[in-house]
Amino acid sequence: MRLVLPICLMFPLLAGAATEVPPVEGQPARPAIEIRPEDLRTFVSVLRAVKEGYVDPVDDQTLFQGAIAGVLADLDPHSAFLSEDELKDWDEGVQGIYGGLGIEVIGVDGVLRVIAPIDDSPAARAGIRAGDAIVAIDGVTVAEREDEALDQLRGPAGTQVALTIEREGGERLLEFKLTREVILAQSVRTRWLEPGYAYARISVFQENTGTEFRDRLRKLKADGGAPRGLVLALRDNPGGVMQSAVEVADALLEGGVVVKTEGRLASADGTYGAGPGDLMDGAPVVVLIDGGSASASEIVAGALKDHQRALVIGKRSFGKGSVQNILPLESGGAIKLTTARYYTPSGHSIQAQGITPDIVLSDVQLVREDRGPQILESEATLSGHLDAGEPEAAADIVRDPELDSDYALSAALNALKAMVVARRQGGVARG
Repeated sequence: MRLVLPICLMFPLLAGAATEVPPVEGQPARPAIEIRPEDLRTFVSVLRAVKEGYVDPVDDQTLFQGAIAGVLADLDPHSAFLSEDELKDWDEGVQGIYGGLGIEVIGVDGVLRVIAPIDDSPAARAGIRAGDAIVAIDGVTVAEREDEALDQLRGPAGTQVALTIEREGGERLLEFKLTREVILAQSVRTRWLEPGYAYARISVFQENTGTEFRDRLRKLKADGGAPRGLVLALRDNPGGVMQSAVEVADALLEGGVVVKTEGRLASADGTYGAGPGDLMDGAPVVVLIDGGSASASEIVAGALKDHQRALVIGKRSFGKGSVQNILPLESGGAIKLTTARYYTPSGHSIQAQGITPDIVLSDVQLVREDRGPQILESEATLSGHLDAGEPEAAADIVRDPELDSDYALSAALNALKAMVVARRQGGVARG
């Protein structure tokens, strides 16, 4: 058995005693590693038993990578071993270009739980939602091939994949057949909700999201004038690059701490701040979050809330308050390792707690049909009504029709208007 011999030759130096790893010049001493002889024998015995008796042949490399993956999987849901192909996929995701479905998931209890689909992706267009549980891929349950399930979601553009999904409150499983695409994830979109009221949607935090946010907000201002207020939508935003979150918060702050990180290593401790220059010039901001808002989106919401720069509306966020670093391995691939927790400027830990909105919205859907027949809605609905007798407003910016169907977005805009009025009247309002 080729795998056993190298392991047996490698571990006697460590077995039964704490062994200091020689430090690299200029770096702190590396921690001692202690492996008991009986643990080493158990490990080798397990590998041998699998090699000899498993129903299908297993090569040595698969066994060894599986052992590494097992060590990391027991730490937390976000630490993992990445093969060379998986590392490539990770890099593509950070850059925003990859082949797949455009969906952020996490493995939980034998299913892949959807954190959020990315806007305009195959997953989003098909109607997959945050909170959905992918229980099977191409007819094979996720639990049967948990180690490979994530790989099945990505692949060459044009190839198809079938997902079986369990949705909370649903009476039956849902079947989706999706075609993978080259995902050019546009992370920032902006528009006007009404004249004077701007909207920015960030779907994921990639390497260039901070720059993209600044550029799109500047263009919006150049085209329609300085906004009276901004709704920053982070719903179903699964997070991404922490530095991009810092840059987005920086764009709306005049200074101060954005996020703090704390870990066991000195290199994991850090304080990330904002410099002067608020792109909104102090105009009120409302941040919209929900249970699909995670990680980097929670950094932004937490920073703006703590600095009383924005009013946060929606539902409690996901609660992923940890930082992962990619540690490349000489043999290829990498380790994605959780190295720190992060904290909002006030010291609040987001991990497993999330961001609590200032205004919590319930699952309310305003269905027009439920209101019964509307005989008269306003003077303007009467046949032959008189015109207003004043010049019409410029038609460049009209009311966004999505406000009529999106209760949370409408609530956010109403809160923003209230903040603008309070500010104009000299009242106390965030922003």
